Amino acid sequence: MKETTKKNSPVKFIDLFAGIGGFRLGFENACVELGLKARCVFTSEIKPHAVRIYTENFSGQSVSGDITQIDADKIPEFDVLLAGFPCQAFSVAGKREGFADTRGTLFFEIERILKLKRPRAFILENVEGLVGHDRQRPKDRIGRTLQTIIQILENMDYKVDWKVLNSADFGLPQNRKRIFIVGALNHSVSLNGFVPNKIKLGTILEHGLPVLNTRLAKLLTTRYSRTELQGKAIKDKRGGNANIHSWDIGLKGKINKQQSKLLEALLRVRRSKKWAASKGINWMDGMPLTIKEIRTFMDMPNLKELLDDLVIKGYLTLEHPKDLVAGLINGVSINSRKPISSLEKGYNIVTGKLSFDINVILDPEGVCPTLVATDLSRIVVSDIDGLRPLCDLELRRMFGFPDDFILTGSQTERADVFGNTIPVAVVKNVAKRVLESTFLGQDHSDVIHPSERNGQPFLFAGNF
Repeated sequence: MKETTKKNSPVKFIDLFAGIGGFRLGFENACVELGLKARCVFTSEIKPHAVRIYTENFSGQSVSGDITQIDADKIPEFDVLLAGFPCQAFSVAGKREGFADTRGTLFFEIERILKLKRPRAFILENVEGLVGHDRQRPKDRIGRTLQTIIQILENMDYKVDWKVLNSADFGLPQNRKRIFIVGALNHSVSLNGFVPNKIKLGTILEHGLPVLNTRLAKLLTTRYSRTELQGKAIKDKRGGNANIHSWDIGLKGKINKQQSKLLEALLRVRRSKKWAASKGINWMDGMPLTIKEIRTFMDMPNLKELLDDLVIKGYLTLEHPKDLVAGLINGVSINSRKPISSLEKGYNIVTGKLSFDINVILDPEGVCPTLVATDLSRIVVSDIDGLRPLCDLELRRMFGFPDDFILTGSQTERADVFGNTIPVAVVKNVAKRVLESTFLGQDHSDVIHPSERNGQPFLFAGNF
């Protein structure tokens, strides 16, 4: 029989890799909705600007530093462990080194604490990429890294469930997929059956705020209407109707119709795998092509003159093809791209998305893509007088923080903490499942996800 908790007894929890407190806030909100008291008895975070924001919003809470330097015996007794352990080691935005990366091994700090303290439950969070990390075969449902994590947790007698959840299904206008791993002693906690709650971005936007005065912003609003811009990305290396290229607006200088056709052709053809085969190198998504190769699909009398002018303007670069070269980083074999000087130089589209001060113009009728620290400031919305970045109030709402949540520090620091934070609304719903099962004696084991009712398994469901 499951042990329940009296509502006047607080649920004690610890908040590891706490960031600015999104995990804690979601957990405490869940407790409030269930009529339970919550008490945070220990917090750990190492980023100084995150600690400043955390202590501003959770007054009286001391924050311990590096968890690897903390003796687990000195952590007070607690009921639930919360940990959004560092995700760069498993993220597509990083090198995906997993447990070979020291940040990946921070999971073992969680194991160390769970072994000694034996709390009744835990909630862990990480990026979606953890699911397939170190997959042995392409068809494998999960990779060896997640298998290792699940096995470690089960070996400590926890019943474990996991699922990738999208914040856009929990009343937040942002596509942010994260894996949640939950576990409890002596009983199961199910993460099936959450009812989707979707809202449009426009419902959380402010209006009439200061707009950008940059050359790119002015060119975009001069060339396109407000409606035409919504939902567009500024990318030179991708085609399609959803993308605007720098040459479409003459950002680096005007070009003629022949050059426009040439760039559009290069955009498509440079991605063909036949070029890698002919050069004797590994294929990469977008290769430099020689004059001879370009003439096979776009032959013009003045081809070299047109191409060299595009290089001068900065739309193209003249470079050697790159090939995969193996190297060692901290004793781990890592492949990287290196120019092969023995191969003839070719023309390639030069500008990546991070080279522009605007990356995406959001559509108020849709939702925001995943916000990450590296390009958060480049995501803009259309306002009355032009284009502008998301304001702090909108960022709070995008993650489910209250409007009065205190933010301090520079714009770069705020972008960093938001780009790495956890959606509060998703935590609240996951925490309610854990709290109901573990502390209120409710059983969710018969809950079936809607996509499973017709015999079709939910893509990322896991029940070990």
